Amino acid sequence: MILVALGANLPGSWGSPKEGLEAALAQFPTYGLKVETVSPFYLTPAVTPYAQPDFVNGVASISSALDPSELLKQLHRIEAAFGRVRGQRWAERTLDLDLIDYNNLVLPESGGKGPVLPHPRVAERAFVLGPLVDIAPNWRHPILGTSAKELFEAVSIEDRQGMKQLTSASKG
Repeated sequence: MILVALGANLPGSWGSPKEGLEAALAQFPTYGLKVETVSPFYLTPAVTPYAQPDFVNGVASISSALDPSELLKQLHRIEAAFGRVRGQRWAERTLDLDLIDYNNLVLPESGGKGPVLPHPRVAERAFVLGPLVDIAPNWRHPILGTSAKELFEAVSIEDRQGMKQLTSASKG
C-alpha cells in the first residue's frame, strides 16, 4: 500500500483548499499515480509556531509502478503545478503532498539518500492519522509495529478533537 497525505490551507485558481485537493487528486493519473481510495477531508488547525488559516487534510491510498524516489519527485511536481513554493518551513500552502508509506519499506537504507519512509512524523500527527484510520485502520507503522488506529488514539485528545470532518471517503 502506498499512502500519501494531502493538505492545503490557501486557495488558488481552482478554488478553495478542499477544491485544490480534489483538483490535485484528479491530476494524479497524469503523473503515473492511480488513486485507489481517498479518506474524508478534515478541517484541522494549522500546527505552526504562528497563526495561519486552518488546513484541509486527507490521505489517499494509491498505486504506481514508480519507485519511491521517482514517486516523491512526481508528488513535488504536482505541488509545483499547484503553486507550492518550497523553502520556508511551516509556511501556508496551496498544496502539500507527503509520502507516508510505500509498501512498508523503511528508507533510507544505511547512509542512503532519497525519501525517508515511513514519514518520520506520521506517528504524531492527528491530521494524518485521523484520515488514515478512515481508510486503513489496520495499517501498521513499519518501524513501530503499531496500527494507525492505535497511533491515532495515542495523540493528544486536543489534537483529535480539533479535527472537523468535511467530506466522506471515496474510491478512485
